[in-house]
Amino acid sequence: MTTPTAWQSADHALAYLSRADAIPHRTEGEAVLLSQVPLTVRRILDLGTGDGRLLALLKIDRPEANGIALDFSETMLTAARERFAPNPRVEVMAHNLEDPLPDLGPFEAIVSSFAIHHLADDRKQALYGEIYDRLAPGGIFCNLEHVASPTERLHRRFMQAIGFDPNHEDPSNQLVDVETQLQWLRNLGFIDVDCYWKWLEMALLIGVKP
Repeated sequence: MTTPTAWQSADHALAYLSRADAIPHRTEGEAVLLSQVPLTVRRILDLGTGDGRLLALLKIDRPEANGIALDFSETMLTAARERFAPNPRVEVMAHNLEDPLPDLGPFEAIVSSFAIHHLADDRKQALYGEIYDRLAPGGIFCNLEHVASPTERLHRRFMQAIGFDPNHEDPSNQLVDVETQLQWLRNLGFIDVDCYWKWLEMALLIGVKP
């Protein structure tokens, strides 16, 4: 059984959407992610899509690609469905990442943006394995993620930089450092694994399936 989190609250989801565009340096990380996903991909899976922001950015230069956007927040799903309503190549589906990924066929790209860090560490690792299994050979996994700082001082610096009180953090955050997650990906068989971009606790982790 999955445990309800604050993300099932409309107020919490709407508060996040209202400040998402203002997160410092977020667009820099997104730009690097966009540069790494081939323009020739035919199918894209977006995990924890929110309002569909990342998938919509990917679709700008890949209009013929088919996309599937997964989220479990009804507020986020409503926003994503509104965004993609005119686009028959995008399907928005309800799915909680606490549960195993459904079998939706192979994808050339699987992406996620600030979602996976809400999962427990064992579920993160299991999800990475499911992502590997669902990628086509040569497919790319890009995770623009909130990661752990090496020190409490740097963590507080990050929180202050994005305008948050360090004493009032999202209780659903379960942060893991970059190198640990890169090693998880390597152990699964991903190649070209690296942190392709980072600013404090925001990092872009990428791996390619051979």
